[in-house]
Amino acid sequence: MAHLLIVDLPGGNDTDIVQAAVARGDTFTFLTSDYSLYAQQPEVLDWVKLAAQLIEVPGFAYAEVASKVLHRHHQCPIDAVLCLLDIRLIDSAKLASELKLPHLNVSSAHLLRDKYAVRQRLAERGVSQKAYQLASSNQELIQAVELLGLPVLIKPVDGYGSQNIVVLQDPEDLMPWMTPLNDMLPSHADYGLGVKANDRLVVERFMKGQIVGCDTVTINGQHQLLGVNEKLFFEPPSFAIEGGCFIPNEGQFSVLEAYVQSLLDAVDFDWGYAHIEIMLTPEGPFVIEINPRLVGAKIARLVSMALGVSVHQHLIELHLGHETFLTPEKAGQIAVSRWVVSEHIGILDQVILPDTNDPRIRTVDILKKKGDAVRPPFENSDRIGYVMTCAASQKEAEWLAKDFIAHCHCVLT
Repeated sequence: MAHLLIVDLPGGNDTDIVQAAVARGDTFTFLTSDYSLYAQQPEVLDWVKLAAQLIEVPGFAYAEVASKVLHRHHQCPIDAVLCLLDIRLIDSAKLASELKLPHLNVSSAHLLRDKYAVRQRLAERGVSQKAYQLASSNQELIQAVELLGLPVLIKPVDGYGSQNIVVLQDPEDLMPWMTPLNDMLPSHADYGLGVKANDRLVVERFMKGQIVGCDTVTINGQHQLLGVNEKLFFEPPSFAIEGGCFIPNEGQFSVLEAYVQSLLDAVDFDWGYAHIEIMLTPEGPFVIEINPRLVGAKIARLVSMALGVSVHQHLIELHLGHETFLTPEKAGQIAVSRWVVSEHIGILDQVILPDTNDPRIRTVDILKKKGDAVRPPFENSDRIGYVMTCAASQKEAEWLAKDFIAHCHCVLT
């Protein structure tokens, strides 16, 4: 039985890593800056309360965090540091380094939390990319758009989860009443848990093509591609993901696998899981971003379903120092997700789900609660719940998920 340090929860409500720890028989200490975030969610709190000890550090000043974690370590040695939340990845890497535990190195953690710095590093290492510019003021933003020309995509260098993204495609998009470039900064964007956006933006050439997510495991700089998730987006101007289809790697992705490995090598990624988003264009693959963590938005469940093994449990084993790549226990399974959303703006009363006992429908989860404000999907945070299916073919799994969503009904007040 291991003693784990779990640093916050992705989305503030994703308890999968805690559930994996409990299933393994591990104990854990829970580290957060705001316990009230979890205390107001009864189902989440039930899992958080299983922690052997809670460490709460308002403001999350690193010196205080490290002091309290080291004190806990002396009381009961910590065997692994686990973090799946982007805004805590640097702190987690530093803690693991101080505790001399397996983890992504601190330098790469810093690099990968800055999308512009990643662009610069990839350019230095000879990785081909679309044109990009940095903007830290409204004037620099206007100049960057003029220099690159339309179409462009604008996103915060420290952002995650498809938040605060703007796409400018046509001259009309530059009109002040459409996209006020003169007033975009400061953004006042709040990432939660007391973390604010640093108001540095990267402006990139907008790409068209198929977006895929590549999920990887790295041990001592050696990489394993687990599979590829074909991402489906809602209709523009939405940036929310409608669902995905995870296809296990059985050797059919050799070209993409080599490209992914070159990206990880370029940023000196040496340990842990990563989720790399790539645009497949007629000119070839181009990286969108490298996320130095296990994939979020419940997609890790898709991966586990298709492979027949818990990637969360493997993640724990990896950070305990077990130098073993993930071995799938199933073959020929495709896992698909689709999200429940509202067609209208309002307050959620209930979600009426179709009645089914089809074993191919593996997971149904409604995340928003009665009384939550909802709207048609623009960002991922607007999604209400999801269904996940698993079948022997992509066509079968996708039909099951699409049919289930078609029979869901959101009741608003």
